[in-house]
Amino acid sequence: MNKPNLVLDCWIMFKRCMMIVLKNGEAVSMALITPIFLMLLFGAVFGNIADVGPYSYVSFIVPGIILQAVGQASQYAAINVNTDMQKGMVDRFRSMPIAPSSLLIGHASAAIVRNLVTTVAIIITALFIGFAPQATFIEWLLIAGLLFLSISAITFFAVWAGLKAKSPESSGGIMFPLFILPFVSSGFAPTETMHAALRWFAEYQPMTPIINAIRALMLGFDPGNDLWIAIAWTAGASILMFVLSLRRFKRKIV
Repeated sequence: MNKPNLVLDCWIMFKRCMMIVLKNGEAVSMALITPIFLMLLFGAVFGNIADVGPYSYVSFIVPGIILQAVGQASQYAAINVNTDMQKGMVDRFRSMPIAPSSLLIGHASAAIVRNLVTTVAIIITALFIGFAPQATFIEWLLIAGLLFLSISAITFFAVWAGLKAKSPESSGGIMFPLFILPFVSSGFAPTETMHAALRWFAEYQPMTPIINAIRALMLGFDPGNDLWIAIAWTAGASILMFVLSLRRFKRKIV
């Protein structure tokens, strides 16, 4: 029997998972339409009454909308992973010379691509309703890297949720906190305007430094320590959730 080729196996699994995503037209449309409508709703409806200092409300909320949309859309990755586990697809792959981790990497890669497309759609929508980024080329590279790390961390959490849950429905439920966290952060309102207890939570939860760093870079400000805190959170969470997912997957297939 041939030895597994991790790179080739990951590519094959990525193509398979992308086909699953593209065949689910409802999931694809919701991953695009929902964040676009959120951008339009918050930007166009609340933009005229919100006071967030020297920049427009549309520019203020773009990072929060992106992370909220990624958290929401990643539930499909959790559901797809759990569905493969429940329907016995893993048992079929075990009879083939395929690297075990390639299935997880395939699901994660497909989810990351889908979320990157969603992110681009949100930014384009924001540009049409008043988003005025001031980032330089280097700052856009930093933004892209930080968004990639953020999406990877959320995606690998979704993969872990899909492995942990007992059903596809419950795997989506495990992802619910990641849908809520951007709302209870600096994503949609300055933390200074919040109640004391809520403000403490908002300032110390991981979404806030990530959002603050992305916003500062987009608007041409110095992100300060938020950038390094955000990188530490996202890189650390990506590695941790990948390791935990792989360990849980290996325990399930033994």
